[in-house]
Amino acid sequence: MAFLLDTSILIRLANFADAMYPVAARAIAELHRRGEVLQITTQNLVEFRNVATRSAAINGLGLTAAVAESRAAGFEATFPLLLETPDIFPAWKNLAMSLGVIGKRVHDARLVAVCHVHGVSHLLTFNVAHFAPLAAIAPGVVITDPATV
Repeated sequence: MAFLLDTSILIRLANFADAMYPVAARAIAELHRRGEVLQITTQNLVEFRNVATRSAAINGLGLTAAVAESRAAGFEATFPLLLETPDIFPAWKNLAMSLGVIGKRVHDARLVAVCHVHGVSHLLTFNVAHFAPLAAIAPGVVITDPATV
């Protein structure tokens, strides 16, 4: 199976002090052990830099740009990067319009659209409730909480 990693996974993997770091790390190790394909997209790296360089006072990691880039480079070296294609926007637009997606959920809808376009069957995330309404739209995506891996 192919999994797209949500940015919530990358954020935990970059922060050893996060209470959910062990859960994320164990899930990634187990999925690798099973031979699953774990992928990321450019959107994950953009979102990661946003959170990683934002101050801890406003729900960020407070990393310098250099440290954030180093961690992002590690993710790029570890997880294959799904390419941006012209088909992603119409797939995203269909999801957003079909479900009336607004606000921050537009980013979640785009990750699901990436899954649809690239034939990725699963999305690993700590934000299961955010993705659940999007998962049912054909062709569908299995939303997986790392705690259940």
